[in-house]
Amino acid sequence: MKYEEKILTSLVENFRKSKKDAGNNKTNRRTQIKPEKLYKKYSANDGDFEEITKLNQAVEELFQKGFVARETETFGTQLHCIYLIDEKIQDIEQYLADKYGYVSKDMKIEKLKELVDKYQNASSICKKECAKLTEYIKNRKIPKNIDELDNILKAIAFIESNKQDLYIREVSSKVYGDSKFFENEILQSVCSIFRKYSNRDSDNELSDEILLDYHIAKEPQKLCIKGNAIITISGKQIDISGFHDGIEFLASDLINIQSVKIIALKFMTVENRTSYLRYHAENVVTFYLGGYMNRYQRDFLKLVYAFNKDITYEHFGDIDAGGFWIHHNLCEVTGINFGLFGMSVDELQNDTYALCLHELSSNDRNRLTELKTINTYAEVIHYMLVQNVKLEQEIVSLDLMKRSSELC
Repeated sequence: MKYEEKILTSLVENFRKSKKDAGNNKTNRRTQIKPEKLYKKYSANDGDFEEITKLNQAVEELFQKGFVARETETFGTQLHCIYLIDEKIQDIEQYLADKYGYVSKDMKIEKLKELVDKYQNASSICKKECAKLTEYIKNRKIPKNIDELDNILKAIAFIESNKQDLYIREVSSKVYGDSKFFENEILQSVCSIFRKYSNRDSDNELSDEILLDYHIAKEPQKLCIKGNAIITISGKQIDISGFHDGIEFLASDLINIQSVKIIALKFMTVENRTSYLRYHAENVVTFYLGGYMNRYQRDFLKLVYAFNKDITYEHFGDIDAGGFWIHHNLCEVTGINFGLFGMSVDELQNDTYALCLHELSSNDRNRLTELKTINTYAEVIHYMLVQNVKLEQEIVSLDLMKRSSELC
């Protein structure tokens, strides 16, 4: 982004977020931005002179256009502060729109009005959501998910009126012409809205189970397990220990399983399929999770626990924000106290994995920060945030099996 665009966008956004936008401000503080917000080393001794010059030139050109005022040091050209000329706010927004494709707050409010007109009579829940959007419009506020709203309301309108038994990907094809869009992009947002207006007890449910009320289900899932275990199904005992890479069965068969007996000291869920296929250990039964657990996996894990409360339960996943949130969800939804396996500071400090370490994104940091107060994760998350690292589990499982074969 060029400095011209950054300066104007920052000033316009600051103005539109302030009380001046609604005209109910009590004090007339100037809308401003410090040059350090645009280039953090602006006042530093080691700042890039070329960058500083570019920034100064951009400010001078905007000053000449009448868009900004600036405050400089008494003797010299060093900027102290850049101010918006409030009276030019609409001209600036139009300039940004024409030159950079900027979408102004007024344009977003017009979009909200169009969405209200389009969906307020589409279904009962759409009507309730549109009433909320109307309040946003009155108060000149913009919802964070404005870019998703059209697709969200479109799905709600379809689902609420649906009477046909459908799979989620069929819904996606009917609504968007894309079989994966619904599940990949807005499923959780849509389910959250349905839950908000339902009277269901959601403490022990996964978010997408609400869709079953509208005849919509995920496609048949497979459950994957390997190790020394005996599954009793339809009155017959099946010893799965002879299957080196385990077995897979459809979730629809879950209703016929009476019991699962684990002939091992430990039961371990594994986040990623490669690690599930790779990892073998004596006295460990492993179960493929594949990310956040679905309702069938939850029911199967509860069945395992009901018959095997005296063994150790652990989870093996990525050492990243997603991995820890998956573990947190696993424990919360099943009520089973899963320990962590291969997800500690030791793995992050292991020289064998050094080339596989990745830097944290800003989203990683936000998600990790939400969990770091929980004792289970405190030490490893503190290390990750300080060292700015994360690690996928595939290299860990590969190394574990390599070391195991060397010992043999």
